Amino acid sequence: MFFNISEIDATELANWSGDEAKNIRIIDVRESMEIAQGTIPGAEAMPMSTLGNRLGEIDQERTTVFICRSGARSGQVVSHLAQHGFENVHNLKGGVIGWSRSGFDFVQIAQTA
Repeated sequence: MFFNISEIDATELANWSGDEAKNIRIIDVRESMEIAQGTIPGAEAMPMSTLGNRLGEIDQERTTVFICRSGARSGQVVSHLAQHGFENVHNLKGGVIGWSRSGFDFVQIAQTA
């Protein structure tokens, strides 16, 4: 069971616009081979396997949405972060599968990890 997890769905994420969208960071926690198949627009690669060493890169004041294939891994990340005092973290319910089923586009991103 996840601890204090906040979830949003694909439509809600897609509908965030204007200044609100500029302040949202989207982090894809899938591994590089998965991310290479495409991700949602605006997402950054930060594979779950590297998060332990990269927590300092996550701004606790900025709204951050974590994504993965189905929402399970990103849900674990959000739960872990919430346990450690992060308040502005959200899981994309259904992950990129839910994003795709909702009819939204995928993009290719440069790999950083």
